[in-house]
Amino acid sequence: MVVSLDRAVYFAPRGRKRLMYLGNLIAQRYLNPEDRLVGLVGDAGAGKSLLIRGMFPGLVLTNDDDGINVRPAPVLADAQDGHFRTHTYHLDVRFEAAFTSYGEMAQAVRGALRAHRRVVVEHFEQLFPTLQINAEVLIGIGEEVVVYRPGVFGPDPRRVADQVFASLKYRKAAHSAEDLTTLAFAKLGYDEPEIHSDVPRGFLLEFTHPPRELDLEAVERVVNEFIAADVPICYVDDEHIRVGDVLHACSGPRLHVQSAGGIGRFRLMKDFLYDPITHLYLLAGLVGEAAEHPPQPVGLCPEEVINGTP
Repeated sequence: MVVSLDRAVYFAPRGRKRLMYLGNLIAQRYLNPEDRLVGLVGDAGAGKSLLIRGMFPGLVLTNDDDGINVRPAPVLADAQDGHFRTHTYHLDVRFEAAFTSYGEMAQAVRGALRAHRRVVVEHFEQLFPTLQINAEVLIGIGEEVVVYRPGVFGPDPRRVADQVFASLKYRKAAHSAEDLTTLAFAKLGYDEPEIHSDVPRGFLLEFTHPPRELDLEAVERVVNEFIAADVPICYVDDEHIRVGDVLHACSGPRLHVQSAGGIGRFRLMKDFLYDPITHLYLLAGLVGEAAEHPPQPVGLCPEEVINGTP
């Protein structure tokens, strides 16, 4: 029996470890040993390289956020003599286009496929019109991570790219709002949240025991003051950002708006919700349209129930 995948959708995580873990999960669930062409689409900073590291541990990336690792790309070098020495190759089309034509890259990829080698292609949508071969596994990274096994009717990688490019801004806005909320907790003298998670157009803060006498109106006000002041948010290193003059620990420091004003509309839900299965208290922060028209929680206990049944 053949089981076909239409698509699988995940919240795109913001931290380095969580992105690599998701990559490993995708490889286990959707990658076959004989798959030879894997395409990734998504804007710079979306996390493609980290996802690849999780999917293919040990694969040498030609370049990543830290700089150039290999030049020229091994698949291009091996294509020159037709002797493909490696089982799996990496190619970043946007980067390589500064040195190599799309025709040369497409020819090298076709040669590797004929030699039964695997090629993992970043910015696959840029090479697809020349290559004219769709990926066997196509992954788009924006606000969500979407996994396809394309069929005869697609999807077209360019269409997937349009979708994930447009949605990435919400992921950056939500992540920046999440870190500003954590800073607001510290500024007001509250213990910082213990666990961070994701919801569409926002984030979750999860507590085993929520701070008592917590003024959520004040927390929201401080975050909106950061936004109104358009405080700069800058990458420092792999574990830190700088918000204005404040150094702040962050697990995904490259995935932020450039300044707080880029977050736009922000709202902090004013009630903790209790998950009776995980025994966690949940607090949601929302950006954009979700902040203006927040969804209604389903299957969780509202605060008044919490207070009645600790």
